[in-house]
Amino acid sequence: MHSISGIIYLILIACLLPYVFTAIAKKTAGFKARDNQNPREFLTKTTGLAARANAVQQNSFESLPLFIASILMAEYMVVSQNLIMTFGIAYILLRIFYGICYLANWATLRSIIWTLSLLCPICLLLLVIKLTT
Repeated sequence: MHSISGIIYLILIACLLPYVFTAIAKKTAGFKARDNQNPREFLTKTTGLAARANAVQQNSFESLPLFIASILMAEYMVVSQNLIMTFGIAYILLRIFYGICYLANWATLRSIIWTLSLLCPICLLLLVIKLTT
């Protein structure tokens, strides 16, 4: 999977991950068809596990632009496929662990995992900078 298709899979997984947490939020909050009139309002009124799952999905969407930009820039600047895949897989695994920590309400570990996940695209962009200088 060390080709452009691997990169596409990384982006696809990262883009779909927030929806997993959206589904968890809706399921644990008892989302019904009538709530689909205004699902965002419904989710803002949730508490506990559902509210944490909603926060994970929001944060997951917020982190996507940096991840996608770093992956595409690294690919464009011909960073090693092994490095791109390593940082990309690490990012996705860390985001999954981040979500688990958030759902479990482990705030300190969640913050550590969030920081580590943020470092993955940052490292890729630093590699791109190094290649251009």
